[in-house]
Amino acid sequence: MAAPSLLNWRRVSSFTGPVPRARHGHRAVAIRELMIIFGGGNEGIADELHVYNTVTNQWFLPAVRGDIPPGCAAHGFVCDGTRILVFGGMVEYGRYSNDLYELQASRWLWKKVRPQPPSSGLPPCPRLGHSFSLYGNKCYLFGGLANESEDSNNNVPSQFQTADIETMSWSKPETKGAVPLPRSLHTANVIGNKMYIFGGWVPHKGENIETSPYDCEWRCTSSFSYLNLDTAEWTTLVSDSQEDKKNSRPRPRAGHCAVGIGTRLYFWSGRDGYKKALNSQVCCKDLWYLDTEKPPAPSQVQLIKATTNSFHVKWDEVPTIEGYLLQLSTDLPYQAASSDSSAAPNVQGNVIPCLQKAGPHTSAHVGVLSSCLDLRTVIPETSVSSTVSSAQTMVTQQTIKTESSSTNGAVVKDETSLTTFSTKSEVDETCALPATKISRVETSAAATVPLSKDTPSNPVATVKAGERQWCDVGIFKNNTALVSQFYLLPKGKQSISKVGNADVPDYSLLKKQDLVPGTGYRFRVAAINGCGIGPFSKISEFKTCIPGFPGAPSAVRISKNVEGIHLSWEPPTSPSGNILEYSAYLAIRTAQIQDNPSQLVFMRIYCGLKTSCIVTAGQLANAHIDYTSRPAIVFRISAKNEKGYGPATQVRWLQGNNKKAPLS
Repeated sequence: MAAPSLLNWRRVSSFTGPVPRARHGHRAVAIRELMIIFGGGNEGIADELHVYNTVTNQWFLPAVRGDIPPGCAAHGFVCDGTRILVFGGMVEYGRYSNDLYELQASRWLWKKVRPQPPSSGLPPCPRLGHSFSLYGNKCYLFGGLANESEDSNNNVPSQFQTADIETMSWSKPETKGAVPLPRSLHTANVIGNKMYIFGGWVPHKGENIETSPYDCEWRCTSSFSYLNLDTAEWTTLVSDSQEDKKNSRPRPRAGHCAVGIGTRLYFWSGRDGYKKALNSQVCCKDLWYLDTEKPPAPSQVQLIKATTNSFHVKWDEVPTIEGYLLQLSTDLPYQAASSDSSAAPNVQGNVIPCLQKAGPHTSAHVGVLSSCLDLRTVIPETSVSSTVSSAQTMVTQQTIKTESSSTNGAVVKDETSLTTFSTKSEVDETCALPATKISRVETSAAATVPLSKDTPSNPVATVKAGERQWCDVGIFKNNTALVSQFYLLPKGKQSISKVGNADVPDYSLLKKQDLVPGTGYRFRVAAINGCGIGPFSKISEFKTCIPGFPGAPSAVRISKNVEGIHLSWEPPTSPSGNILEYSAYLAIRTAQIQDNPSQLVFMRIYCGLKTSCIVTAGQLANAHIDYTSRPAIVFRISAKNEKGYGPATQVRWLQGNNKKAPLS
């Protein structure tokens, strides 16, 4: 967790859908990218279930059914998979509950649960304002006010307890460190092995330090602590007395909600003021998030298309991040750069080369990384999968109704009908063909670009890891990039960007280097969030094409017929001479693939001048079903001219989940 001085809050101020009215005493949990909010009060206790999609920045109201619980506030709310448990809370003024309800979020179905009491002791009494957090098989009950009488003035602070949900036994654990003040209407969220406590009502003694916490005035706080659930030790990140003169974090509040998505905490609404001074209580309408640790490493960089002087690459998205740092390394000697100014490299894909503030149509929380990643307010936009978005652009440009694309990168040798490919890098693109007999198609590319019989299929340079120098390609908003240049290293440096919270270079002061034909480049990528740059991905290696060889066939389409399927394609957009023949290959089942699924084995199923072929049902019976993403049969198609075969287009024909029905 970052030091208190480096906590970088972001405010979300743009969203769509039916926004819930401001409230306090509500609770929230997360299921994947969804923040689910229930209950709370503001001029009455709410009984609606609201959902916020953190990817699309959209609110919606699901249609719930079953034993719908009454409206409640300051209740316990915990999530186990897609099952949500609601415990206790205030159901009307002065009346608390210890009922337990279960919501199956996969069906939005409510059910009242009547658990058996523990073998010894009593179950929890009616209470409100507590937190209820799940870690392993234990629920942690922290804070809140208990009351077994009918007098609402008999509220007493609750103790910290744990409940084993398997044995239903309660216990009071011993903890170390600075225990947070007694409180109610706070939030507690478990991320990793830490339970984060934020806000709530806390006792304010004022000048009378002898006053008991139970007798003094209670007010809202913005204190922030966590409990290490493995070591049972408390750590204070923001104390109750710490002021925020720059408004760089959420103001004091109680009755708010918070949810952890990935390693990010989201906070919404609540109210500020003193507990008894009702005229000073104001409901907050702000939404914040906080990254609790650096993001994980993304997947390996994957190749979509290679040309003589550029790569179109992608990698899997990392949730709740603000950008990606893409780097490359090559054995090709190049001159170290001096610090004079130069034009930015020619890279595309929502690159942020100089870390300038985002324009009016740019999402600031993923696009603006200036001021050492310490932005306070952000304006998000809908996050759309860049893979699908770029594929739709390709469809428009090609005036076709499939999202297949021309993707380079793999050799298809012409002297054999059985070729082994040791690469696995693929692009998963959802495809929709309008014709009823045309199946869904995906295209992707292998990872290297050997272009002749004499070129090895997977060249690997012998460079010691300690001697490798990494150059920045740029910082990108999305998970795709078109790379034709990179930034040169300053003299005497092994890398440009430092892994830190603030040390990102000014790319406008660095020189650039063009990619060279027929050259191998290694790529790695790291994600960036408010805590800094995370670890880098595993290294991928690609090779630019050699001039003179044909490009890859494009516009691949698949349709069914009585014999099997009809496979068709368009000639390469850059044939570089006369096309002498095409070859189509099918990935087949072998014992080798069972031992190493990433190494596909291909059988040639067509060789000729036509730009189409029939794949028979007998050939499809031997097809390998690739499960690296969605189940698919894999084809590769390449063209040959006077110099030899060029790179192949790889097509993934989606199959659903039935291994035995490739034509279904």
